[in-house]
Amino acid sequence: MRLSNSRRRQTHRRLTAINTTSTADMSFILLIFFLVTSSMDTDKGLRHNMPPKEEKKELAATDIDRKDVFSVSITKENTFLLNDTLCSEREIMTRMKSFVANVREKHVIEVKADKNATYSKYFMLQNIISRTYKTLRDEEAVRRYHKTFSNCNDEQQTIIQKAIPQRVSEEFTDVE
Repeated sequence: MRLSNSRRRQTHRRLTAINTTSTADMSFILLIFFLVTSSMDTDKGLRHNMPPKEEKKELAATDIDRKDVFSVSITKENTFLLNDTLCSEREIMTRMKSFVANVREKHVIEVKADKNATYSKYFMLQNIISRTYKTLRDEEAVRRYHKTFSNCNDEQQTIIQKAIPQRVSEEFTDVE
């Protein structure tokens, strides 16, 4: 069966291509729309400010009894020293917790890190310190108010923070 010429023209007209010249423009407009309307989370990251490398400024000296200082060091080999003795993360947390609980408001946690120690080891120590204070404050909140520290109101949290202040001294040197 043969198609007539008019029939071929109609078939040919039905197979026309789709005009895609504005597809790139539409894609660009959608990209801009989603970039503008999406939220960029900037709250993530560290709450802790790193000490400056070599800043020379006058510091007021404070008299601290050496028995009220808990000293933790990170060597250039990335090992922890507790009062110049090798120790594990678990041991640091256990001993720090009992130290802060006994000394209370007068304590100071002294952190000495070798300049060549890795940041991951430094942050591991910071996490140990944070967890220790969180545990101590939770225990104090439960003892005083029968609820965890995070569930206390602002006034109760302030009282607990004064009872168990976070007092940390940091130094970056050549630790041997």
